[in-house]
Amino acid sequence: MTGINHKKVSIVADLEGDLKLLQITDTHLFADRKEELLGIKTVDSFDAVIKHATKYAGLCSAILSTGDLSQDHSEQSYLNFSDRIKTLETPCYWLPGNHDMQSVMLPSLLNEGLAETKQIVSDHWQILLLDSQLEGVPHGHLSDQQLSFLEEKLLEYPDKHVLIAVHHHILPIGAAWLDQHILKNNKQFISLINKYSNIKSVLSGHVHQASDVINNGIRYITSPSTCVQFKPNSNEFAIDNKEPGYRHLVLRKSGNIETQVERIEAGEFITDGNATGY
Repeated sequence: MTGINHKKVSIVADLEGDLKLLQITDTHLFADRKEELLGIKTVDSFDAVIKHATKYAGLCSAILSTGDLSQDHSEQSYLNFSDRIKTLETPCYWLPGNHDMQSVMLPSLLNEGLAETKQIVSDHWQILLLDSQLEGVPHGHLSDQQLSFLEEKLLEYPDKHVLIAVHHHILPIGAAWLDQHILKNNKQFISLINKYSNIKSVLSGHVHQASDVINNGIRYITSPSTCVQFKPNSNEFAIDNKEPGYRHLVLRKSGNIETQVERIEAGEFITDGNATGY
């Protein structure tokens, strides 16, 4: 499938009116499957996560992949992503992260049938995907165009519950080296979304760790990477010993969200404990 550029898609809720989703994020793939990131062969750890996630195959309406799909910016790395994610036989909607190169990412994924979707609409929910990438720097920023798009779509479906997906984390997570790479105009973003009582959650990748906090009634959720995990509450760069993982979410018809982190079996991948950065 080539030339696909659907900005908006509709998906159907289950018989109870709920949406089941997977967040599979921060894969950091290379063209060469032998390449490692901090001691982990990222294609292999991604394969292990995909294998684990097959238990949800057929039960979920969508996969959200919230950025940093590639580590080396190569076309082959994006093909490696699409080849594996498609084995779950669930529509995948994606965002760029700070490690992605959109000039390569976009045509590579479009040619594989992974559409550039920004708005997902269902019976009771709307999911909006925002591009926070500033190419060449690790921190994030939402442009005026992105914020205008967000407000326009919020006004389009005022009666639907809303989940926002964005690569960069919005609230500080208590790790100085990561929090310097936060969404830089987070206050502007928070001020905007706080005006809308139907926004239930903001879902991010980027920080390679799970968190779930409520601020002004909105849940801010981050999720593990499919490869290396970063140690929580560490002001200096530090690797965690937790396993690669992903997140399962159930968006209830009522507006409630049920979610849990899933991880592969312990001991399958060992990171380089002496690493001081990447």
